[in-house]
Amino acid sequence: MDKTSKIYIAGHRGMVGSAVWRALEADGFTNLIGRTSSELDLRDQKAVNQFIIDKQPDVVIDAAARVGGILANNNYPYQFLMENLQIQNNLIDAAHKLDVKKFIFLGSSCIYPKLAPQPLKEAYLLTDSLEPTNEWYAIAKITGVKACEAIRKQYQKDFVSLMPTNLYGTHDNFDLETSHVLPAMIRKFHEAKEHGNAPVTLWGSGTPMREFLYVDDMAEAVVFAVNNVLPEHLYNVGTGTDVTIKQLAETIQSVTGHEGEIIWDAEKPDGTPRKLMDVSKLKSAGWSYKTDLLAGIQKTYTWFLEHQTTIKQVKLSK
Repeated sequence: MDKTSKIYIAGHRGMVGSAVWRALEADGFTNLIGRTSSELDLRDQKAVNQFIIDKQPDVVIDAAARVGGILANNNYPYQFLMENLQIQNNLIDAAHKLDVKKFIFLGSSCIYPKLAPQPLKEAYLLTDSLEPTNEWYAIAKITGVKACEAIRKQYQKDFVSLMPTNLYGTHDNFDLETSHVLPAMIRKFHEAKEHGNAPVTLWGSGTPMREFLYVDDMAEAVVFAVNNVLPEHLYNVGTGTDVTIKQLAETIQSVTGHEGEIIWDAEKPDGTPRKLMDVSKLKSAGWSYKTDLLAGIQKTYTWFLEHQTTIKQVKLSK
């Protein structure tokens, strides 16, 4: 890919999109395009089509989505299904109809069945039922994957889907109502420390296992996909290693310096028992992660401390 190629990053202000922007700039790309949600409503098909016509990007990277944890998915199922469908369908269809050369669709490991064999292989998609607590988001993302696969199959276009494991890092969402488990824990432990090392109550039993990827590593995977023509339509992106939620909590507790008690609320749902990605396909193609979990959490906590007054506070409309 030529370094002057015009690349549009949908969702460039979010955690993933901003990391992709930084990574592309670091790789020497000089013609990056971004629009805020107030400048371009990706749910508006006509607006998206006109934008692609006007800008004529060579590459579209879809890092835009309505995202959140178990609580947000449970409380706002319609938004998680419909808004994600609108965003990705408008982008995919416009990119196809207006002959964008390369489209990179970013999804999530939640597309795989709840009880699929571990580690999760790309071939397990649609082989069983989904985890109920995030099926709305998962169904939308599966639709995006299949749309890109269909375009690739029918029109031989370079549309590829990258499915990251649980992402975390700088510019994350630390709102306790809508955030994912790792940033929520960082905020909980930090605030408990600030209040005399008060006890911290966490959801579930602590036994589920999760894999976490630092967002800058995910961005490097996107740059890799920009610079290479990948032979298949779907690739997992992760570390290939996981920890229990209890181990995660203890690591974050140590990094934040919290010295109080951890209380596990077993009345609350655990979610999927395990979600470990098989990342052998992308590793064979030439990409692998760099940042281990402890180093990533330390970087994220440092960023959190520097941005406490301005951290993203996502509020979903009902």
